[in-house]
Amino acid sequence: MESWDEATAGLTAPLSVVDLDAFDANAADLVRRAGGTPIRVASKSLRVRSLIQVALDKPGFAGVMAYAVREALWLARPSAGAETGTAGAESAAAETADAGIEDVFVAYPTVDTAAVREITTDPVAASRITLTIDSMEHLDLLASAAGEHPLRVALDVDSSLRFGRGRLTAHLGVRRSYLRDPGEVASLARAARDRGLTVVGLMFYDAQIAGLPDSSPAVRWVKRRSAEELLVRRAGVVAAAREVTELEFVNGGGTGSLHVTGADPVVTELAAGSGLLGPTLFDGYRSFTPSHAAAYAIPVVRRPGPGFVTGFSGGYIASGPPGRSRVPSVLHPRGLKLLRAEGAGEVQTPVHGDAANAVALGDRIWLRHAKSGELFERFDTVHLVRGAELVESVPTYRGEGQNFG
Repeated sequence: MESWDEATAGLTAPLSVVDLDAFDANAADLVRRAGGTPIRVASKSLRVRSLIQVALDKPGFAGVMAYAVREALWLARPSAGAETGTAGAESAAAETADAGIEDVFVAYPTVDTAAVREITTDPVAASRITLTIDSMEHLDLLASAAGEHPLRVALDVDSSLRFGRGRLTAHLGVRRSYLRDPGEVASLARAARDRGLTVVGLMFYDAQIAGLPDSSPAVRWVKRRSAEELLVRRAGVVAAAREVTELEFVNGGGTGSLHVTGADPVVTELAAGSGLLGPTLFDGYRSFTPSHAAAYAIPVVRRPGPGFVTGFSGGYIASGPPGRSRVPSVLHPRGLKLLRAEGAGEVQTPVHGDAANAVALGDRIWLRHAKSGELFERFDTVHLVRGAELVESVPTYRGEGQNFG
């Protein structure tokens, strides 16, 4: 962290950094765990266009998993500079970004029919963007926005683990798709085809494997049992869908399950994003340990007593079920901790520990965010560093005036 202080000396905190050496190491580890299966970059876990491109430029990564249709339009369309050939693309990477991203899969359904119509009137966007459906309601909505260019769609298949029957059914995983069985998937794929949509993919997000740390024998059993169930059911679903349409991709997994889901022969691509930055929610996994690639600094502004200092702002609480796992953690100075009674606050964050006595006003407290890309909804700029060198300061989605959520 001393090197981050040196790299960003003279910049005003609060500020955020991404350590490119750690980012590169995390990318290499994701590719290793994927075992040769391509990884689609999950944009919601980065929310910095230049970092998305950095990942895409690495062997083993291909395509983007977006979270909103307007985001997909923004990512897929060539910039004005690429169209005119005059914008200042100072490197091959910049030129690639200016040309737009050729494969963007919006992995969440949409009701933004105006944005959908933009896709159907733009041949470049229509060829590059794939939308998600999991019900006839989605199909009806997208069909109502039909235009000159047909929409590409993928079906999101429920990948949760279920026990029991009827009201006694236990659901382990996230509440996403209505689709589950081969017959349901084939039926919707057939209906989509008949309504003029092009069904090109399937998605299986195994949140109860990818998103749960290995915190107990019970959790590890759930993850093993879920992987076994999915291996069988996913094969049946994919086979049923292929009888209806020619699939371009079968997507699965996440940062926490690459090594499991990538071993399934019917899966053609994986998805990951959080593992590039290594937020605190991934500290409890046994199979991998990501480097701390992202952090933020807040300045010390007061000393309420011996062993205490207070930082300005810093209350960047992550989404999800409320609890301490969603609170940021102090990274530096070592030995400092949040106060349980106050936590990280909207305008001030007090910390305590013996190390506080050696901290001066104006010094920085470095913290890690619990979830990955959400941190960059708080900053217009993120500073990219290598060691004690500031490589570049780049805009986040927010800094580029893009608000998709």
